[in-house]
Parts: sequence; C-alpha cells; structure tokens
Amino acid sequence: MPGLNETPTSSRFRIAIVGRRNTGKSSILNALTNQSVALVSEVAGTTTDPVSKSMELFPLGPVVFIDTAGIDDFGLLGEMRVKRTYEILHRINLVVLVLDGQFAPSEWEKKILTIIKEKNLPVVGVINKVDAPNYNSVKKKTWEEELGIDLVEVSALTGRGIDDLKAALIRKASYADENRPLISDLINPGELVILVVPIDNAAPKGRLILPQQQVIRELLDHQAIAVITGDNQLKPTLNNLKSQPALVVTDSQVFGPVSTIIPLEIPLTSFSIIMARYKGDLKTLVKGAKAVTGLKPGDRVLIAEACTHHRQADDIGTVKIPRWLQKKVGGNLDFNWCAGFDFPPDLASYKLIIHCAGCMLSRREMLYRISLATAEQLPIINYGVLIAYLHGILPRALLPFRELSHPL
Repeated sequence: MPGLNETPTSSRFRIAIVGRRNTGKSSILNALTNQSVALVSEVAGTTTDPVSKSMELFPLGPVVFIDTAGIDDFGLLGEMRVKRTYEILHRINLVVLVLDGQFAPSEWEKKILTIIKEKNLPVVGVINKVDAPNYNSVKKKTWEEELGIDLVEVSALTGRGIDDLKAALIRKASYADENRPLISDLINPGELVILVVPIDNAAPKGRLILPQQQVIRELLDHQAIAVITGDNQLKPTLNNLKSQPALVVTDSQVFGPVSTIIPLEIPLTSFSIIMARYKGDLKTLVKGAKAVTGLKPGDRVLIAEACTHHRQADDIGTVKIPRWLQKKVGGNLDFNWCAGFDFPPDLASYKLIIHCAGCMLSRREMLYRISLATAEQLPIINYGVLIAYLHGILPRALLPFRELSHPL
C-alpha cells in the first residue's frame, strides 16, 4: 500500500468531521492526528473554513481528515460557512458526525444525516465530551435509535474512546472507488508500454506532472515495462525497440504528431483520456464531443480546471484549446474560465464545459461535477477527449478501452 508521502491528495481516503458548533470537532481532529492541527476554543464558530490534515491510519492507509464549520452557524457569513460544509460532502468518502454529550440530537443532525444517506456515504457517529458530569451511557442507546446510526463514545480532552473511533472508521471505510485500475487492465504483465512525455513548462523543474507519475507507478506495480521518451525522440525510440509496444500513451498536447508516427496497428491513447476514465465517466465525456460540432460563433464555453497554476505563454486551457476550438468553429467563441472546486452559478447559459484531466480531484468530486453538467443537460468534455477529437483521432484514441464498443 502506498505510503503517506507517496500518495497524492486526490487518491487519499477523505474523511470529513461535521457537527454543530462547539461539539469538539477540531479537538477530535487533533486527537486523531496527535497534533494541534485545528484551532480549538470554547468560543462557538472558531472553525470558519475547512481544515485538512493528511496522515496514515493503519491499516486503512493514507487518509485526509477535513475539519468543517458548524452546521448550525448563522448570519450571512455563517450561512456561507454552512454551505461550504455541505459542499464538502461532494468530495469525501466517509463522514464523522460529532454530537456534544451534553445536548440531545437536533434537527441539524437529522438534516445532514438525510443528505449523507442520499449521497450513499458511510457515516460514523460520535458522542464527544462523555466525561462531562451530566452525561451517562443511557443517552447513547436513545440517541442511536433516534438518529438510526451507531455512536462511539469519546472524550477528545482525555483521549478516551479515540482508539474505538479509529476502529469504527476502519470498519466503515471502503476503497471501492479508489481501487479502480488506471492502466493495468489495458495491458498484461511483461508487456511494453511507451509513454510520450514532452517536458511540460507548467511542471516544476525536475518533476513530472501527476498523471504521468501515476501511470508509471501502476505500470511498475503491474510488472509491465515502461519506456519513457520525449515527443522529439519518439522515432528513434521506436527504431531501437526489439518488439512492438502493446500500447502508447501520449500527452494530449502532442496527440497530432504522435499519431502520425505510431503505426495504426499499435494502440494509442493519452494520459488525459486515461484519467477521464479513472476519475469520472468516460462515456459521458466522449458524448461531449458531439456538442463541438454544434457550436456556433458567439456561443458561451466554460473551461474548468480543478487546480490553479502559473499560466505559461502558450497555456493549454487559456490559449491552445481556445485557438484550436475557434479554428474548428470558424469564429470567435465566448470563453469563460473557472478554477477550483466550484462551477459558476449560471451553468445553463453555456453550450459546453471543457474540463481538465481532474488529476487533483477524487473520483467522487469529478462525478459530482459531471452530474452538475448533466442536470442542466449541458455537454461536458475533458481536455484529452477534446484534443483527440479536434485532431480527428478520437476513435483511434478510444480503441484501447473495451467498454467503449461504440463510443461516438
């Protein structure tokens, strides 16, 4: 299992700690991590924005705990904080619902439990402050029946029950989504895969971008042979091979020239398309290609990226894709950009969403973003699928994926 420092945040199991203000959510986070991660105060509403902490929770593995603002906050700022807390539920794998042992469950807990169940999220209930004078274990059974969940008794102050809470987290956790194959189901052990990796100016010096790192690691774990080359060295690389590669994976930005070098009998796809399948719903993203043919000059197009990065002179999202797409459409389009976790509120005004590979998102997050688009009957496509389509090679780029027998 990958260690803490080897696992990207997007691949870690995410656990949100939610509850009313002053129930001790931050204290529980500190107790679980054995660190003073979150600010603790007797003043209600101390946590205003989600606070994340990565750690190793044996035997679960690398996890991220997220401390959130109280679900009973009020006022203009309080309502914004509550909204942020509820939005966290789109991006996590498990919920820890914290109650204060001094107060019975309220409509706040029942409301968020309804939403948690609608999202099919596992939940661990916690009664904190069980060392308070007015708490007794009779309340536990009553509250369990009222809420319909099991509850763990803890005291974040003394550490009582924290090991029981960790055990409950491990029992409830599921890696079903996170264990999806990235590339290992496309090739067999011992087969050779060429990875075409142009030096990306947006990547820090001496490092590869995350999708490339993840593909290389999975190939090694799968006992496959990875040959990494730049796009300008692809021809000599092919000439030096004694056997034909089982697959070629390229950076989307050089899809065009790479497709002219690789013989048609050799399967070819891109890192971005592999990530589209791994993180989201490839079939839906491929359907987005049909919407490109219907675009007209003046149509609004949203380009969405999950992370922020320093823009290069020929940036893929702000320069290259708009240039290629406007050439295809034959006129200017009305482009808008967003970065981070949120889409703009006026999605219905767009004709198409073009999304990045989503390497910094979890699968749950990416599926949620796709669902927002489909709810508005708005086509969505990702960078790799779009670039392959604009270069006329999308059908070929989808051939390695057996589940797409009739992709377009």
